[in-house]
Amino acid sequence: MKKVALGKVAKIDRAVATDDECKTLPYVGLEHIEKETGSFQPDYKPAALDMLATNFKFTSKHVLYGKLRPYLNKVALPNFDGVCTTEILPILPDEKQLDRIYLWSILISSEFVAWATSQISGANLPRLDPKLLAEYSIPLPPLPEQRRIANLLSRADSLRRLRRVGDALSASLLQSVFLERFGDPASNPKGWETVPLGEKLTFITSGSRGWAEHYTDKGDLFLRVQNVGANQLLLDDVAYVQPPDSAESRRTKVQPGDLLLSATADIGRTGVIPENFPTAYINQHLFLLRLKDLSPTFVAGYFCTPNGKAQILKLDREGVKSGLNFDDAKGLTVFNPPLPEQEQFAAVVRRVESLRARAGESERQGESLFQSLLSEAFRV
Repeated sequence: MKKVALGKVAKIDRAVATDDECKTLPYVGLEHIEKETGSFQPDYKPAALDMLATNFKFTSKHVLYGKLRPYLNKVALPNFDGVCTTEILPILPDEKQLDRIYLWSILISSEFVAWATSQISGANLPRLDPKLLAEYSIPLPPLPEQRRIANLLSRADSLRRLRRVGDALSASLLQSVFLERFGDPASNPKGWETVPLGEKLTFITSGSRGWAEHYTDKGDLFLRVQNVGANQLLLDDVAYVQPPDSAESRRTKVQPGDLLLSATADIGRTGVIPENFPTAYINQHLFLLRLKDLSPTFVAGYFCTPNGKAQILKLDREGVKSGLNFDDAKGLTVFNPPLPEQEQFAAVVRRVESLRARAGESERQGESLFQSLLSEAFRV
């Protein structure tokens, strides 16, 4: 297959946006692009930042490539004109030689990511030099073949996106169900009694930093911040440990019904340990809470509402400390409706989780198909 330097068939377009463009055009930062998916964040909505800064401008014909920490694999296809941080390189393919989606698929391929990662410079903020990017040799079949590959990859990409869309919809559905049943915590229209969480706790703990030496390729699950979401356990990226026989292990071993709350990093994430869950332990960034006379799933749902989440975020006092302590968690207040009503909401959550599990299998199949097609497309 013919191979050419990327810079021969595409322009790394570092045209600086004017002050007026910076204030009026939609802004894209690295935080707006998901790692590894080739997509914008699900909640990203193009909007002007209305702030003067040095930005590059781009159009809907560009591919956006994040040069900072290229191992994060941040690439996106905008369908709008805008401006972006200078840590993002707008790349404009020559339409007569290079298909835009085909270029996008090259940039998110594992082969390219491995190469880009090997070329970075800078210890604290590693970047890929645009000159090296322009010299990268890409396979260049005829345009009809590029478009055929791009079409296949686009269809496979649509399949793997279904789970993310489904997760967003189910989270929105559960929040709507909670608000319909119990009302908005901000106004408490149904007049529920509110109680400090500490009054309903039978046990609270967190892990320590001493687990690194016990990591292994297989064993018991080790749960971290990325394993909890919005009243949901996220188990696509799990770690494993061979736990020591210690007080720490016994203290941090989860049980069915335990409520997990992220206490540092992305604080306010929640998840509940279900029945028949594998043996698992928590790290230092998670709180484990055991409750009496409160459904843990109901409490997790409460803290997924905007007001519930805001109550947690207010406790993260920037500049004084990072994250929550046990007293913070005990002082959080929650509704206390009759337990049967809480359990009815928990039943709805369980049904949604069952649907999520089925969707997860579809996503894994879609991801496998997408990666196989990527590998096949650029095999030379």
